[in-house]
Amino acid sequence: MKKILLTVVALATAAGLAGAAVVYGGFYDISATDQHLAPTYQLLDIAMRRSIKLRAASVTVPSLDTIGALEHGAPLYRDHCAQCHGAPGVAPEPFALGLTPAAANLAHTGRAWPPEEIYWVVRHGLKMTGMPAWEQRLTESELWAVTAFVKRLPELSPPDYRRLVADLPPHDHTQDHRGEPAPQRPDAERGRRIIQQYACATCHRIPGVVGPDAPVGPPLDGIGTRAFIAGALRNEPAHMVRWLRSPQEVTPDSAMPDLGVDERDAHDIAAYLATLK
Repeated sequence: MKKILLTVVALATAAGLAGAAVVYGGFYDISATDQHLAPTYQLLDIAMRRSIKLRAASVTVPSLDTIGALEHGAPLYRDHCAQCHGAPGVAPEPFALGLTPAAANLAHTGRAWPPEEIYWVVRHGLKMTGMPAWEQRLTESELWAVTAFVKRLPELSPPDYRRLVADLPPHDHTQDHRGEPAPQRPDAERGRRIIQQYACATCHRIPGVVGPDAPVGPPLDGIGTRAFIAGALRNEPAHMVRWLRSPQEVTPDSAMPDLGVDERDAHDIAAYLATLK
């Protein structure tokens, strides 16, 4: 028994060392111009499907027949999904063709996946795939309208899809947010969670938020104790909300862009930043 245990430990150690050598040696090609090795793709696909199934199990699915999949889902799909996934008879945008792995053909997804899993992915997105989380930018009813539309995709021919979108107005990007009102009591923990949905960590080091070490903007550790915001506003909750929502109204030449942060998110993010002492 001892010999078997030692053998297992030795094999595990060797596997760990081999994995470390591959990682630190840079031997695995992560370029998007070359496909994954088949075992890597299969492992990632299995891990993704099992993770989604576990987390979507608690989702309560409404009656999709009453949502208006075609009426309400078609414009949302055209504006937010077709760019990467394409549509019946419509190719993805050129940039999306360079994704590895390629964005899924959702006609197959609509046929093979249950609605709760489609909804979960639309809402939460998928790490390291290019699939964004839409929970900050679509309402609950819109998330389900997209889900219902994806379930109907296998039934749509190219002429069907063209008719659905033919008379739609151009996409208004200024409406790409839910626009929730300010909360009665800001939620700092929610602010920590959603701050990543605005890509703040791509410019700032933020305690409690995992991101690249790319300090383009000032680090935010200790922001809760600073006297001023961007050297222009006293560091008070209302001023932080104003800065998060409209930075270039405060400082026109600021590199901080207007990210479309809604009232609720701004209050919650401001509450989290205030905890960073």
